[in-house]
Amino acid sequence: MRLRTVLATATAGLAAATCLTAAGPANAHAIPQGGHVNSPDGHACSPTVSIDRFSDALDKTTYAGTFVGNFSGLAVDRDGSLAAVSDRSALFGLDGGTLAPNAVTPLADENGAALDSEGLVVDRDGTRLISSETEPSVRRYSRDGRVLDRLPVPDALRVVPAGRAVSNGTFEGLTLLPGGRTLLASMEYALSGDSAGIVRFQTWRRGKDDKGDPFELGRQYAYRADTGLGVPEVQATPDGRLLVLERGFTSGVGNTVRLYLADPRRATDTSGVENLTGQDDVRLIRKTLLADLVNCPSLGATAKQPQPNPLLDNIEGMAITGYSKGRLKVLLVSDDNQNAVQTTRFYYLRVRI
Repeated sequence: MRLRTVLATATAGLAAATCLTAAGPANAHAIPQGGHVNSPDGHACSPTVSIDRFSDALDKTTYAGTFVGNFSGLAVDRDGSLAAVSDRSALFGLDGGTLAPNAVTPLADENGAALDSEGLVVDRDGTRLISSETEPSVRRYSRDGRVLDRLPVPDALRVVPAGRAVSNGTFEGLTLLPGGRTLLASMEYALSGDSAGIVRFQTWRRGKDDKGDPFELGRQYAYRADTGLGVPEVQATPDGRLLVLERGFTSGVGNTVRLYLADPRRATDTSGVENLTGQDDVRLIRKTLLADLVNCPSLGATAKQPQPNPLLDNIEGMAITGYSKGRLKVLLVSDDNQNAVQTTRFYYLRVRI
């Protein structure tokens, strides 16, 4: 999403992943050629989150005549490589270790129109599920970019006047829950009529064998984002909980980026609730703060605009790239909006859940 400036007073394939690693040089505080910083011992952002390194290697680069950036979603492919979606209607393949692009595929809707692509899931058959916040929508694509299917969307989640969603505030995050039968999309901002900060998470369900069974509308949940922040990304953990990224921007100050662990399993199904006003009979998704990334060490990073920590930028994409005994490897990426004062930056985190 092209993140809107908000004032300070505003309210608003895991099997492959477990073996994916990324190489980087050993120096922790200088940025060598290629833009990598490595932290062999880890650097704490909080008691449960540390940052190993970051990479600016793809910032303001091109591949096959296409600008590399505007990244809004990440996923691990079945072979351990990375897929990255740009909100300018492009799907990239990236090397899992070096991040070097090795493929780019244009994306469009059924009529050939460009999309504001945001969330990305690589399904077990290798097809790509991609959300767009334009309508909003979730479509299934072949590896070569052909539209194969389109999932149903509740009327209320559509952008006004068709529904109650604000423009540029719909499906941002997209993730497949363990078992592969439930798909979840996160709205970025609240619907008209819902209390500020309460955003809806929509799910879809399919049959047990998932062989040709389409996704059908499932339960819906409510999640309260921090004041002034939206939800740009969500990823399912192996135990069925969610990593939720919250983000905001204040002009002249910079970005706020927080990582939460959330549990939807006892939350109320809000698909039949017209207005979410914080009523007592609606159980919101419970969340626990893992880290406010402003507290991460900067690792020598520089920012092109004011930031409370020069490491921060417009972080929008997230993928779980490894898991072992309650510890996750998590990769984040920022959306530079093809803007000279923003950076395409990848962040390598270790998260204990």
